[in-house]
Amino acid sequence: MMLKKLVKPLFALVGMLLASVAQAAEKQAELVNPIVVLFKATAATDKAGFWFYWLIWLCGLAVVVIFVERLINVNFKSSIDSASFSADIFKLIKAGDVAKAWKLADSMQEKALAYIYSRALKEAAERDVVDYRNIQNAVDEAALEIIPRLEKRTSWLQTLANVATLIGLMGTIYGLIQAFSSLGNADAATKGQMLADSIGTAMLTTLHGLLVAVPGTLMFAFINNKTKAILNDVDEYSVKLIHLITGSK
Repeated sequence: MMLKKLVKPLFALVGMLLASVAQAAEKQAELVNPIVVLFKATAATDKAGFWFYWLIWLCGLAVVVIFVERLINVNFKSSIDSASFSADIFKLIKAGDVAKAWKLADSMQEKALAYIYSRALKEAAERDVVDYRNIQNAVDEAALEIIPRLEKRTSWLQTLANVATLIGLMGTIYGLIQAFSSLGNADAATKGQMLADSIGTAMLTTLHGLLVAVPGTLMFAFINNKTKAILNDVDEYSVKLIHLITGSK
């Protein structure tokens, strides 16, 4: 009975100590964890400059949406194994079956290179006498149609990344203005808190801007490089196709 009376308060004391440690660790994590700080700053609509955060995150949302759309259309829908596909097309052309090569390219014309091939092979299949200029014009016309489709909206990734950086800079300047104003206008009791809030706004807006700008710039580089790779393949293999068609008939 005596042991039971001693153990119960001991467990209660240990529980209180553990709760205190957990609470202290949570507070410490909030102080050092930048993600917690960022989300708290974004959610604090009563703080000065909060709308800078929201503008930056709107830019970030637009960057993600555009990147996903471009990734689907450029990296998946328009991209193709150019060497393997061209080998199949060239094999049919060398065998004299231009019409079959056209049908193969036409069945995959969602792909950028296949679309170019389809237009050129259609021109070749519908003419008894194949003229170099006619095939070249068909390729050029198809390229003028496909290039804007590949490059559409890609530049917005870089633009929005730059805008996010500039909004972050504006927030930094705004926070510094607020900090200097608090030194001159606030009373001694609130001056420290106002100064801390203003400097926090200045630093956090810069951080928000960079968190959007850095991934946005990398996303732009990825899509832009993929687009250039597709266009380089179009240039290379369309020239080979023209020479093969005009030399085969």
